[in-house]
Amino acid sequence: MSISEQALIKKISSLPENVQEEIINFIDFLTQKHQVKIDSHIIPEYGSLKGTFRMADDFDEPLEDFKEYMSRDF
Repeated sequence: MSISEQALIKKISSLPENVQEEIINFIDFLTQKHQVKIDSHIIPEYGSLKGTFRMADDFDEPLEDFKEYMSRDF
């Protein structure tokens, strides 16, 4: 069932102004809901974040804060 633009405008125009505002708000809601669905299906490509993060050269070295703990005998 296809509704022509003129028929739609005629039906909306016949409604009270406060109802027309509700229709506009509902259309905005549906537009936003549809946009979120489109954006949520984007799958990043493998390696797309390459170069974004840098690991420190001393990453595997013990932390200075744990020196006392590491030197204890258990």
